[in-house]
Amino acid sequence: MKKVLSIILGGGAGTRLYPLTKLRAKPAVPVAGKYRLIDIPVSNCINSEIFKIYVLTQFNSASLNRHIARTYNFTGFNEGFVEVLAAQQTPENPNWFQGTADAVRQYLWLLEEWDAEEYLILSGDHLYRMDYRQFIQRHRETGADITLSVIPIDERRASDFGLMKIDDTGRVIDFSEKPKGEALIQMRVDTSVLGLTKEQAQQQPYIASMGIYVFKKDVLFKLLKEAVERTDFGKEIIPDAAKDYNVQAYLFDDYWEDIGTIEAFYHANLALTQQPQPPFSFYDEEAPIYTRARYLPPTKLLDCQITESIIGEGCILKNCRIQHSVLGVRSRIESGCVIEESLLMGADFYQASVERQCSVEKGVIPVGIGTDSIIRRAIIDKNASIGHDVKIINKDNVQEADRESQGFYIRSGIVVVLKNAVIPDGTII
Repeated sequence: MKKVLSIILGGGAGTRLYPLTKLRAKPAVPVAGKYRLIDIPVSNCINSEIFKIYVLTQFNSASLNRHIARTYNFTGFNEGFVEVLAAQQTPENPNWFQGTADAVRQYLWLLEEWDAEEYLILSGDHLYRMDYRQFIQRHRETGADITLSVIPIDERRASDFGLMKIDDTGRVIDFSEKPKGEALIQMRVDTSVLGLTKEQAQQQPYIASMGIYVFKKDVLFKLLKEAVERTDFGKEIIPDAAKDYNVQAYLFDDYWEDIGTIEAFYHANLALTQQPQPPFSFYDEEAPIYTRARYLPPTKLLDCQITESIIGEGCILKNCRIQHSVLGVRSRIESGCVIEESLLMGADFYQASVERQCSVEKGVIPVGIGTDSIIRRAIIDKNASIGHDVKIINKDNVQEADRESQGFYIRSGIVVVLKNAVIPDGTII
């Protein structure tokens, strides 16, 4: 894998994940109580012995830079690195990144310097565990110019994806973006060609792109330099290349979730608490997910009732009830609280007991969840200060709302409290 260089696309403004992306880049959004989205593809690379990793981003990249600098520090004995490449204006190109392909195109001058044979292009907002060595091995065995990682899907979900058609050698011969009706039926393929059993192939007769590609070096450079007006890999570069190049499909038949929307992000996090077996596990010793070491104290639970939940380290919970929820690092929950089906991202710092006491006496709400508050089906971003006797329950079942001045949004019926927001005592949402 020494000849492979990885490029992780950090995404655009992250509008589908707003307001979680209001103050941070999409790959820096916290996940599972202690990780960040970027930790998933970077860890997959490290576990696959790929140590040269660039992350392309252009929005709110300060927290992403900080996280990567503190987390991924390879020793001086190998060439390994994880480095953020932010969009920049140059005399040749005064524009921002116009799309996934354009982002890579603008940094070709830097990518050319490496002695790499293949370029692995990944997305920064997916939850999955994959050994890229098998993916690249398949790319080499088939003599492909480009290989796409695909997932098999059933008819019910097929219309939500960009689908592709393959011949009996696994070569991609046709693409269709979210087809319906007759156009959908035209995209059926025999997925047993890619390794599924006959029964599985009948149940899942469609294949969808995961947004994960491996390119031969010369092919990538040629495609990006020739068609300057084409800015997106999935919609333009790869479908056009399929006519003249050997574009192969590699089947990934395991858990994969695109968590680019608030609803998908919320459900993917809560699914981690499922019993007996969550769809994705952070407890795999063979292929761990890495993140920043924080050296926090253990979590302290004082007379709490907790079921089907994940609690990050360094939390203090007093006399409360937590059900089917994920609590991030340094979460503080005071007595009498009920937290149900919610994702609390925790805090970046501790407030000293004296400071918290003074805050209460002055009528200032300390960071954390105040006494006798109820939170149900919500996402509470970092450093939020929720007052006493607050009810975040979406009592009117509102599906969409923008209440930035009041410190929250509602997306798909899920209340999202902003980072650093203050919700006054007795508020009902």
